[in-house]
Amino acid sequence: MVDVADRPTRLVPPPAVVSTVPTVARSGPFTRLAGLGGRALHRTAALAALAAIWETAPRVGLVDRVFLPPLSQVLVAWWALLTSGQLADHVGASLTRSLSGLGLAVLTAIPLGLLIGWYRPLAELLGPLLEVFRNTAALALLPVFVLILGLGETSKIALVLYACSWPILLNTIAGVKGVDPLLVRSARSMGLNHLRLFQKVILPAAVPTVFTGVRLAGAYSILVLVAAEMVGAKAGLGYLVNYAQYNFAIPDMYAGIVTISAIGLVVNQLLVVVERRFSTWRVDVTS
Repeated sequence: MVDVADRPTRLVPPPAVVSTVPTVARSGPFTRLAGLGGRALHRTAALAALAAIWETAPRVGLVDRVFLPPLSQVLVAWWALLTSGQLADHVGASLTRSLSGLGLAVLTAIPLGLLIGWYRPLAELLGPLLEVFRNTAALALLPVFVLILGLGETSKIALVLYACSWPILLNTIAGVKGVDPLLVRSARSMGLNHLRLFQKVILPAAVPTVFTGVRLAGAYSILVLVAAEMVGAKAGLGYLVNYAQYNFAIPDMYAGIVTISAIGLVVNQLLVVVERRFSTWRVDVTS
């Protein structure tokens, strides 16, 4: 008999250790570039489709190319205006008026909106007056501004100021009034005075709504100014579009319209960047 102790011991390999740490897929530079390219293609697909329709519809006879020339012809006219310096002069005149009116609207409407939204007696006093003027279109008051301030720069900047003030003012009031009451009561229970409460709670909570009004005002500043420049102006994108239409320079007219759209898009994107800078505490829940 062989003793059990004398039998050779069979070595059993230890069980494999399964790592519970999730493996992270390493994305190379080509994968990242492909992802960026896919997102860029997704965002520009609609614009590319519009450009393709605009180019092909006049050429195949779906629309009269005299009144709607192909996009390539419009771009040629736009480049001619740019190289001649005319487009830069018109864009400079329009941006000066538009940004001046928008800046004045931001400086005046935001503080006034904060006061009206925070102090109820002031809101009850100015409420009927605001309701009267908010329903009065800015372009309906264009003759009034021209009669009082003349045909110069002052009337155009004042019209832009009036048009831009209302979306900023109303959204600021709505932003202050829409602050969660629980946040206000919690801040007061912690001993914050009115100034600190306004600085730490009211303003951060109202920032997204305020910037919504500023973005709307940025669009209004371009649209209203273009209409104002069609009356009694010697420079500006509105003057360019109106002048080209009267002289039947249809490609130049569409070149001015495309420039107006591009400026509106750039202004909106700049305001989005500024909004993100002032509301970094927000969490993006969109997928």
